[in-house]
Amino acid sequence: MPASPEPTSLTAEDITRFGPDPFALFSRNLVSVEERIVRACARAGRSRETVRLLPVTKTVPARVLRFAHAAGIRDFGENKIQEAVAKRAELSDLAIDWCIVGHLQTNKVKYLTRFAREFHALDSVRLAEALNARLDREDRSLDVYVQVNTSAEESKYGLQPGELLPYLDELRRFPRLKPRGLMTLAVFSTDLDKVRPCFERLRELRDIAVRHDSAITELSMGMSNDFEEAIVQGADVVRVGEAIFGKRSTPDGHYWPQAEKA
Repeated sequence: MPASPEPTSLTAEDITRFGPDPFALFSRNLVSVEERIVRACARAGRSRETVRLLPVTKTVPARVLRFAHAAGIRDFGENKIQEAVAKRAELSDLAIDWCIVGHLQTNKVKYLTRFAREFHALDSVRLAEALNARLDREDRSLDVYVQVNTSAEESKYGLQPGELLPYLDELRRFPRLKPRGLMTLAVFSTDLDKVRPCFERLRELRDIAVRHDSAITELSMGMSNDFEEAIVQGADVVRVGEAIFGKRSTPDGHYWPQAEKA
């Protein structure tokens, strides 16, 4: 494991938010998250190896993410492409797999295709077409997860459940995109009885997609407050931010943008 960066790289604001030793904080939190994943897998009768932890690094400054990398984190999940681009430039000396997990505008496609390993918010034919064209120019492919709105909230991005199968058929026209799974944002609630149906619905849709001869197999669902339930319901990828990096000062809605109402 790499040596921890020098604490002198931290600002006063960093120390207020992450403490004087972010390396110790992140290491401790990773142990806690791992224990929660192991317990959830045991509840579900699943092997721990069937669940991938994707740390969501949004709002954490690049200088602080050096401590996260030293603590063993290699997958960095970012919501805003501009923030990811800036961090990637500042952390270019580190081996990092960048995953974009938030809504993407078509005019930002050229930035994502230059470096992202995965994209977890594919939700339109127009975006798929733009991504495929740019990937074709760069002679590379991209793993993608199709975002589905399972909460029936008009404010959220994602396909409606009934749109999924026709959309997967459309994706066959874009060979540079490699569909790996479905992604959803559940209802923001501490009441798991409200959250659970979102996960159940995504699992049902994945099973339908598999029977439809789709390459879709994985489920990207569950965040810091509900990822155990997501694992019980079949999550293959859990996107965890606050449980590792601590509470954000920025309102969550700023980083999980809401769809504009017509």
